[in-house]
Amino acid sequence: MIPRDLTFVLGGARSGKSLHAERLASESGFPVTYIATARIADDEFAERVAHHREQRPSHWKLHEAPVDLAGAVAAIDAPGHCILIDCLTLWLANLLCPPDDTPPAGELHTLLPAFEAALVSARGKIIVVSNEIGLGVVPLGAATRLYVDELGRLNQRVAALCPQVTMMVAGLPLVLKTPATA
Repeated sequence: MIPRDLTFVLGGARSGKSLHAERLASESGFPVTYIATARIADDEFAERVAHHREQRPSHWKLHEAPVDLAGAVAAIDAPGHCILIDCLTLWLANLLCPPDDTPPAGELHTLLPAFEAALVSARGKIIVVSNEIGLGVVPLGAATRLYVDELGRLNQRVAALCPQVTMMVAGLPLVLKTPATA
Protein backbone atom coordinates (compact mmCIF):
# COMPACT_ATOMS: atom_id res chain seq x y z
CA MET A 1 0.00 0.00 0.00
CA ILE A 2 1.27 3.47 -0.88
CA PRO A 3 1.33 5.72 2.20
CA ARG A 4 -0.92 8.75 2.00
CA ASP A 5 0.68 12.20 2.24
CA LEU A 6 -1.87 13.65 4.65
CA THR A 7 -1.10 16.16 7.37
CA PHE A 8 -3.58 17.35 9.99
CA VAL A 9 -2.93 20.65 11.80
CA LEU A 10 -5.06 21.41 14.88
CA GLY A 11 -5.09 24.31 17.28
CA GLY A 12 -7.15 26.92 19.01
CA ALA A 13 -8.04 30.36 17.71
CA ARG A 14 -4.93 32.37 16.83
CA SER A 15 -2.66 29.43 17.66
CA GLY A 16 -0.75 29.72 14.37
CA LYS A 17 -2.34 26.69 12.72
CA SER A 18 -3.10 28.36 9.37
CA LEU A 19 0.33 29.95 9.16
CA HIS A 20 1.98 26.60 9.96
CA ALA A 21 -0.14 24.79 7.35
CA GLU A 22 0.68 27.45 4.75
CA ARG A 23 4.37 27.04 5.51
CA LEU A 24 4.10 23.27 5.04
CA ALA A 25 2.31 23.78 1.73
CA SER A 26 4.97 26.22 0.52
CA GLU A 27 7.77 23.88 1.57
CA SER A 28 6.19 20.98 -0.35
CA GLY A 29 7.56 22.36 -3.62
CA PHE A 30 4.27 21.42 -5.32
CA PRO A 31 1.69 23.70 -6.92
CA VAL A 32 -0.83 24.55 -4.19
CA THR A 33 -4.59 24.88 -4.25
CA TYR A 34 -6.13 26.42 -1.17
CA ILE A 35 -9.62 25.13 -0.42
CA ALA A 36 -11.50 27.72 1.62
CA THR A 37 -14.56 26.45 3.48
CA ALA A 38 -15.77 29.76 4.93
CA ARG A 39 -19.01 31.51 4.16
CA ILE A 40 -18.64 35.25 4.65
CA ALA A 41 -21.56 36.45 6.74
CA ASP A 42 -20.49 39.91 7.94
CA ASP A 43 -17.92 42.69 7.44
CA GLU A 44 -15.68 41.63 10.32
CA PHE A 45 -15.40 38.11 8.96
CA ALA A 46 -14.79 39.47 5.45
CA GLU A 47 -11.81 41.37 6.89
CA ARG A 48 -10.44 38.16 8.43
CA VAL A 49 -10.75 36.37 5.09
CA ALA A 50 -9.08 39.28 3.28
CA HIS A 51 -6.19 39.14 5.77
CA HIS A 52 -5.74 35.41 5.12
CA ARG A 53 -5.78 36.01 1.35
CA GLU A 54 -3.11 38.70 1.62
CA GLN A 55 -0.82 36.34 3.54
CA ARG A 56 -0.99 33.55 0.96
CA PRO A 57 1.28 33.47 -2.09
CA SER A 58 -0.48 35.04 -5.07
CA HIS A 59 0.33 32.09 -7.35
CA TRP A 60 -1.69 29.65 -5.24
CA LYS A 61 -5.03 28.68 -6.70
CA LEU A 62 -8.18 29.20 -4.64
CA HIS A 63 -11.20 26.91 -4.58
CA GLU A 64 -14.18 27.70 -2.37
CA ALA A 65 -16.02 24.69 -0.96
CA PRO A 66 -18.39 25.63 1.86
CA VAL A 67 -20.36 22.34 1.58
CA ASP A 68 -19.03 19.81 -0.96
CA LEU A 69 -15.52 19.38 0.40
CA ALA A 70 -15.20 15.79 -0.86
CA GLY A 71 -16.11 16.89 -4.39
CA ALA A 72 -13.56 19.70 -4.27
CA VAL A 73 -10.79 17.37 -3.10
CA ALA A 74 -11.65 14.79 -5.75
CA ALA A 75 -11.67 17.43 -8.50
CA ILE A 76 -8.34 19.01 -7.52
CA ASP A 77 -6.31 16.09 -6.18
CA ALA A 78 -3.40 14.92 -8.35
CA PRO A 79 0.05 13.46 -7.85
CA GLY A 80 2.64 16.22 -7.42
CA HIS A 81 0.01 18.69 -6.19
CA CYS A 82 -0.71 20.07 -2.71
CA ILE A 83 -4.16 20.87 -1.38
CA LEU A 84 -4.49 22.96 1.78
CA ILE A 85 -7.97 22.79 3.36
CA ASP A 86 -8.71 25.61 5.80
CA CYS A 87 -10.72 24.67 7.75
CA LEU A 88 -12.91 21.81 8.96
CA THR A 89 -14.29 23.98 11.75
CA LEU A 90 -16.03 26.35 9.35
CA TRP A 91 -17.04 23.53 7.00
CA LEU A 92 -18.84 21.72 9.84
CA ALA A 93 -20.49 24.98 10.90
CA ASN A 94 -21.80 25.36 7.33
CA LEU A 95 -23.28 21.86 7.50
CA LEU A 96 -24.85 22.22 10.93
CA CYS A 97 -25.94 25.87 10.59
CA PRO A 98 -27.16 26.58 7.05
CA PRO A 99 -27.13 30.29 6.15
CA ASP A 100 -30.88 30.61 5.74
CA ASP A 101 -31.57 29.49 9.33
CA THR A 102 -33.23 26.29 8.15
CA PRO A 103 -32.54 23.14 10.13
CA PRO A 104 -29.49 21.21 8.95
CA ALA A 105 -30.23 18.69 6.24
CA GLY A 106 -29.49 15.02 6.71
CA GLU A 107 -26.54 15.45 4.35
CA LEU A 108 -24.12 15.65 7.29
CA HIS A 109 -24.04 11.86 7.54
CA THR A 110 -23.25 11.50 3.83
CA LEU A 111 -20.84 14.43 3.44
CA LEU A 112 -18.56 13.42 6.34
CA PRO A 113 -17.92 9.86 5.08
CA ALA A 114 -17.51 11.21 1.53
CA PHE A 115 -14.80 13.59 2.77
CA GLU A 116 -13.04 10.75 4.60
CA ALA A 117 -13.17 8.65 1.42
CA ALA A 118 -11.66 11.52 -0.58
CA LEU A 119 -8.77 11.69 1.89
CA VAL A 120 -8.24 7.92 1.77
CA SER A 121 -8.06 7.93 -2.04
CA ALA A 122 -5.87 11.05 -2.28
CA ARG A 123 -2.92 10.83 -4.65
CA GLY A 124 -1.32 14.20 -3.86
CA LYS A 125 -0.30 15.98 -0.67
CA ILE A 126 -3.18 17.20 1.49
CA ILE A 127 -2.93 19.44 4.53
CA VAL A 128 -6.09 19.79 6.62
CA VAL A 129 -6.60 22.52 9.25
CA SER A 130 -9.12 22.39 12.09
CA ASN A 131 -9.76 23.98 15.44
CA GLU A 132 -9.49 22.06 18.68
CA ILE A 133 -12.44 23.45 20.61
CA GLY A 134 -13.06 20.65 23.09
CA LEU A 135 -10.60 21.74 25.76
CA GLY A 136 -13.00 23.97 27.69
CA VAL A 137 -16.14 23.50 29.72
CA VAL A 138 -19.14 21.63 28.34
CA PRO A 139 -21.34 24.23 26.58
CA LEU A 140 -24.77 24.94 28.05
CA GLY A 141 -26.76 25.02 24.81
CA ALA A 142 -27.79 21.85 22.96
CA ALA A 143 -26.79 23.23 19.54
CA THR A 144 -23.36 24.22 20.78
CA ARG A 145 -22.86 20.85 22.47
CA LEU A 146 -23.82 19.11 19.23
CA TYR A 147 -21.28 21.23 17.30
CA VAL A 148 -18.47 20.58 19.81
CA ASP A 149 -19.24 16.86 19.84
CA GLU A 150 -19.42 16.57 16.03
CA LEU A 151 -16.19 18.53 15.54
CA GLY A 152 -14.44 16.36 18.12
CA ARG A 153 -15.59 13.23 16.31
CA LEU A 154 -14.61 14.65 12.91
CA ASN A 155 -11.16 15.65 14.20
CA GLN A 156 -10.64 12.15 15.61
CA ARG A 157 -11.57 10.51 12.30
CA VAL A 158 -9.29 12.79 10.28
CA ALA A 159 -6.43 12.35 12.76
CA ALA A 160 -6.78 8.58 12.46
CA LEU A 161 -6.40 8.82 8.67
CA CYS A 162 -3.43 11.20 8.68
CA PRO A 163 0.10 9.88 9.16
CA GLN A 164 1.16 13.33 10.41
CA VAL A 165 -0.75 15.29 13.06
CA THR A 166 0.44 18.53 14.66
CA MET A 167 -1.19 20.60 17.42
CA MET A 168 -0.37 24.31 17.43
CA VAL A 169 -0.13 26.10 20.76
CA ALA A 170 1.03 29.72 20.97
CA GLY A 171 2.62 29.46 17.54
CA LEU A 172 4.58 26.35 18.48
CA PRO A 173 4.03 23.04 16.66
CA LEU A 174 3.58 20.07 18.95
CA VAL A 175 3.93 16.88 16.92
CA LEU A 176 1.30 14.38 17.99
CA LYS A 177 1.82 11.78 15.29
CA THR A 178 4.49 11.11 12.67
CA PRO A 179 4.61 8.45 9.94
CA ALA A 180 6.89 6.36 12.18
CA THR A 181 4.19 6.29 14.91
CA ALA A 182 1.19 6.10 12.59
